[in-house]
Order: sequence, then C-alpha cells, then structure tokens
Amino acid sequence: QVRLVESGGGLVQAGGSLRLSCAASGPIFSSYFMGWFRQPPGKEREFVAGIRWGSATTQYADSAKGRFVISRDNAKNTVYLQMNSLKPEDTAVYYCAARSSGYVGAYDNWGQGTQVTVSS
Repeated sequence: QVRLVESGGGLVQAGGSLRLSCAASGPIFSSYFMGWFRQPPGKEREFVAGIRWGSATTQYADSAKGRFVISRDNAKNTVYLQMNSLKPEDTAVYYCAARSSGYVGAYDNWGQGTQVTVSS
C-alpha cells in the first residue's frame, strides 16, 4: 500500500508559479504511473499530468501543456508539479495518485489533496 501526501498549495496571483509535491511512502516500482489531478469548485475531477516512475515518460492535459511540468525524484520518492503562468481557472484542489498497473487501469492510491487558489 502506498500513502501519498501532497503539499505546496496556496494562494497565488495570476501569472505566478507554485510547485506541488507528492511524497510517497511505500514501494514505488518502475512500472508505476503517477498522476496529478485537479477538481475545480463545482466541477468533475480532471487529469492534469502524469509520469511513469521508471522511464520518466510524461503525459499532459491540453490545459497544462507549456505551463506545467511534472517530474519525479527517485531518491526522495516524490513527484512534483511545477505550475507556471497560473490562471484563475487553475483554481482547484490538486490530488496526487498512483497507479500500479502502469499506463492503464484504475488508480490505486490517492492523496488527500492540496488547495490551489489563483487570484485575478
């Protein structure tokens, strides 16, 4: 079982940056796929970015391309989401998730979420 703890959320002005962290406790194998999701107020949760733990291959939602960068630090068992040029529509609770089955299947573990608020 993997426990995920997000941090780094907060209040930022439009155009600013934040870096979210997701610390994982428990074994993370090379086949794992780590994802960042977000849930804006009153909306469904949506995929933002993901990274394959072993190869560091990344995927991004269109809304994140060119502004967000996902990365991982094997030694720290941590996944990061660097968010730049933030917009008010990026306001959401951001969640980290782990999928042991790689690129397909359901996510096995979720963090508790961290709030990101972007003011205009």
